[in-house]
Order: sequence, then C-alpha cells, then structure tokens
Amino acid sequence: MIKAILFDISGVLHEDQKPIAGAVESINQLQRTGIPLKFVTNSSRSTEAMILLSLQKMGFAIKSSQVLTAPGAVKRFLQAQSLRPFCLIHHDLEAEFADLDQSNPNAVVIADAAERFDYQHLNAAFDLLLEGAPLIGIGRNRYFRSDGKLYLDAGPFIHALEYAAGVKADIMGKPSPTFFMTAVNAIGCKKEEVLMIGDDAEADVEAALKVGLQACLVQTGKYRQGDENTIKIPGATVVPSVVEAISIFLQQ
Repeated sequence: MIKAILFDISGVLHEDQKPIAGAVESINQLQRTGIPLKFVTNSSRSTEAMILLSLQKMGFAIKSSQVLTAPGAVKRFLQAQSLRPFCLIHHDLEAEFADLDQSNPNAVVIADAAERFDYQHLNAAFDLLLEGAPLIGIGRNRYFRSDGKLYLDAGPFIHALEYAAGVKADIMGKPSPTFFMTAVNAIGCKKEEVLMIGDDAEADVEAALKVGLQACLVQTGKYRQGDENTIKIPGATVVPSVVEAISIFLQQ
C-alpha cells in the first residue's frame, strides 16, 4: 500500500513553467488528504527557494519543507565536510552556494552549467581533480527538456571529467540511493510504501525501483516513446501524466 509519494518537478508538474493540464488541481487535492508528499528534483538552474516560489506562483499548494533539491543536498554535504568548492554551475544557481568559502577550492561541484561548460572551466576542474579534489555531481541526467527541445545536462560532462581524471564522482541527486532515502527518511515511511513519480525512466523510475520504492513513469516532460522499455527492473507503472497517477492512487 502506498503511504507517501515523491514527485519529480520539471516535466511532471510543469513544462517550461506552464503546469501540466490538471496538475495543480490534482496536487492540491492530494495535499488535502494529508498524505506525506515530497517534491524532489535534480534541477540545477534554480535554488530551492526559487523552485518553491515558482511552483507557488503556478498555483501549487506546496510548502518549503516539502521541496528537496540536489543542489541543496550538495550544499549540505559541502558544509558537513568543510569543503571549499570550485562551482561549475549555472549562474542562476550561484546564490545557493554564495555563503560558502570558495577561495582556494579543494572540491569540484558540477551541475548544469550551460555555456560555462567550455574548455577553460572544464580544464580548471580537471586540474583540481588531478590534485586530489573530490568530484561532486548534482546528478547524472543525460539531458533535459526546455522550450520543446532536449539539451545536454550535467551527466555527460561529469562522465568526461571522471574519464579524464580517473576519478569517480559522488552524486548527490537522483539516481543516488542516498538522495531517495533522504526523502524517504524525512517522511518516516518504509521505502516499499513510497511511490516515486517521474518523467525520467532511468534517473527517476529505475533508480527508485533499485532502492526498493514503487515507481511510476509519466509520458510528459523529457519522456520519449519507448522509454518504458529501457527499464530493466519490473514493476513500474506507466501513465499519460501526473493527473492519472494521482487518480489511480486516490482510488486505491
């Protein structure tokens, strides 16, 4: 029996800052039932505060305590380890790490950096890795969807640095089991009682199934026809959108 739900955000609740048809009403109805919900994302172009405000402006009745982002997890890890990051990140995310000491960096943080993924920045990160700095990634997502197009995400660049420097990145967001379990533990349910709803067959759905959660793939956002056939672990549900996913839950 499902007792809590984790939702990916971009591509599941909205596309290009426009809510998926019926998503606002469905989420707000679900909130009124009192079931524990967490909204989890690898999105690395916005701070946790920016994501929350954006969702609230769209009409979603979501609280700050319900939002868990990979950049936020990275920041907490850096603080716990007293690390000084070299941040190869999007300029919109800089505020998330602005209060950390970034002088004489001894760690490399990689997120979606857009145009900053140039030779100068990548080689600076490479030099630090050769000196022994740990490589910390937001997530291994291959691509994301924006304005109706697919764009390279941070994953390919993390793989490139791993290959070049002969290191292994610590991934703080999806598909890291730690990220999923952080959300599950915050809710207080058993993992098998938690449903993950996402549009990424690999990082959302298969990764959740590996951890022991239930999982649902929505055919919105970055979903491409046939993605469900790439999921190697059985048990995933496939539905047209988050609206149908919530409807199925409410009828159980």
